[in-house]
Amino acid sequence: MRAITHFLQRPTLALALGVFAVFMLAILGGRLTGAPIAAALEEEAARAIAAVDGTPVKAEFASPNGLPSRHPRLTGGEDLAESKRAEIARAVAAVHGVGGPVWADGTMQAESSVPQVDPLHCQDDVQALLRARSLRFEEGSARIDEGSSALVAEVADALRPCLGAIIAITGHTDSSGPEPGNLALSRERADAVRQALIARGIPADGLRARGVGSREPVPDLPPQDPANRRIEFRVVATNPIVPTPVDTPGPR
Repeated sequence: MRAITHFLQRPTLALALGVFAVFMLAILGGRLTGAPIAAALEEEAARAIAAVDGTPVKAEFASPNGLPSRHPRLTGGEDLAESKRAEIARAVAAVHGVGGPVWADGTMQAESSVPQVDPLHCQDDVQALLRARSLRFEEGSARIDEGSSALVAEVADALRPCLGAIIAITGHTDSSGPEPGNLALSRERADAVRQALIARGIPADGLRARGVGSREPVPDLPPQDPANRRIEFRVVATNPIVPTPVDTPGPR
């Protein structure tokens, strides 16, 4: 009883444990729902590959760190002609819910007749990632927490199929502290995310960073709620380059 009373007298520790518990539940929920979706996409992709006589090729729906992903990695088929590989990649990309596939052994240029990717699809992919997890920063700082580096990489992967669209990165804070400081911090954090994406190969000229402080809280949340501390992504211009179902720089 004395131990419980002592614990309750330390609200900071209790709050930290509560936040940690919510964070772990979010990760668990993402994995529980992501794995079945990835498995279903893998089955659909296998059927699409078989339909173009691409049986040596397999589509793996997992990110580099092993988490389920909608952006498949195509393996096998190294001896196939480039035209056949392009046909397979297009067939996989046409499966509903699939992001842009990439070849594990390198990249290739697909024909320009590939349908354009809707940049709003990339926005939806990023928002789906951030619903389960949050980009976190060191307290009172614009430095991205080391634990969020994998999530930044996944955001970059989700944006890559829509290179050429203009993506707005908006930083938000809660209303604690003076608003000039909130505004500056939100802007610095948005720019930190922009720089992290540039470092992962997203072109700088397609990314716009801004901070709005605490002016735009999450609907139905009080301005002082910590959940208002967030980064949002939005497509503000949809002029994508002619996309391909695979990355194009360099031969395989």
